[in-house]
Amino acid sequence: MKKIIMGGMVAAAFTAQHAGAVDFKAGDWTVGVGGIVNAYYTQVSCSGNAVGGLALASKGLGCGGQDDRSTIGNGLLPNGLVTSASSNLGGYDVKALIGMYHATATDSAISQNSGVDVRQAYFTFGNAEMGTIKMGRDNGLFGAGAIFGDMTLIGAGAPVQATQRGRVTLGHIGAGYSYVGYYGQIAYSSPKSAGFGVDVALVSPVSDTPLLTPSLYSTKTSPQLQGQLTWSGGGAKAWLGAKTQKFESVTAGVKDFTMNAFEAGASYSEGALGLLANVQGGKGLGVLSDADQGNTTARNYFVQGTYKATGKMKLGLGYGISKNSDNTTGTGGLKSNANLTLGAYYTLNSAITLVGEVGQTRSKGFNGNEAKMNGASLGGIIFF
Repeated sequence: MKKIIMGGMVAAAFTAQHAGAVDFKAGDWTVGVGGIVNAYYTQVSCSGNAVGGLALASKGLGCGGQDDRSTIGNGLLPNGLVTSASSNLGGYDVKALIGMYHATATDSAISQNSGVDVRQAYFTFGNAEMGTIKMGRDNGLFGAGAIFGDMTLIGAGAPVQATQRGRVTLGHIGAGYSYVGYYGQIAYSSPKSAGFGVDVALVSPVSDTPLLTPSLYSTKTSPQLQGQLTWSGGGAKAWLGAKTQKFESVTAGVKDFTMNAFEAGASYSEGALGLLANVQGGKGLGVLSDADQGNTTARNYFVQGTYKATGKMKLGLGYGISKNSDNTTGTGGLKSNANLTLGAYYTLNSAITLVGEVGQTRSKGFNGNEAKMNGASLGGIIFF
């Protein structure tokens, strides 16, 4: 899981939390340094029958091979250090950003914990008339609305132990939406007009990354394409997205196929109330990454409601389910993953949020087997 789940989602969460990064002037440039650190105690218990494939609630993945397990590690976000430099040069707004990320929990008290993931490294240029061009490595467009709007982004969501140790938890990844993914890309964002905006990205193509079986597909000259239409007005936002890529077989007897995936979502906030809904569907959509189940058609549904009970306390309930339409070889027999999370998020001050969540994850197989993981998490996160 090392190249998939550790996310450079800090920059987006950073913005959402209005974090007070340190900015200072250096000639024509404004240089910013900020970051994030978080830790959550998670306790899980797994029961039920064996379910194949990427069954997140199974004993193997959900509880890391145990009936019960606990970890003190990252939530859905890793720890991160984000540096940026911005300026206006020759009539263009210019920015460069590098984000470096790291995990908290390991299975050893003496081995080196030195793995660093540079998930973001890009620069942008543009202005109000032409829009913005981005070049480098950053998150994809597809799935951004769901994961960055998920309340568990600053919590844990599904505390899958196989990913939390050495990486992060999953939120509703694989149980409500597919992971947003990080890619080399050249992207364009249009100027907003009447609340509408268009984003398109030419993305470096990726191979499939099945975590439990050998890789079946590679990629050659066909890039991945992603696009998104967005609208915002008042407290409402809406988005339509799509992505496509050809996957070429490297395995005898397995045919090439083209991933085609689509999504639609919306969010609304008014006073203390917040709502979000998102749906995804398509061929090759994957559970945790593009085509990790091969040529399989899947659908993802995610809904969430939050309520700010006091000036400092926000309560929320989120439910997501990811369903495979057909029992293809790539599914390993997995029919669906679903997660329900109830969370409480207390703003201690402008930098720290304390979080408590409880939830249940269920995985079902096409053979009728079902696995269940009950989980709880308690901890906090700081943006600086």
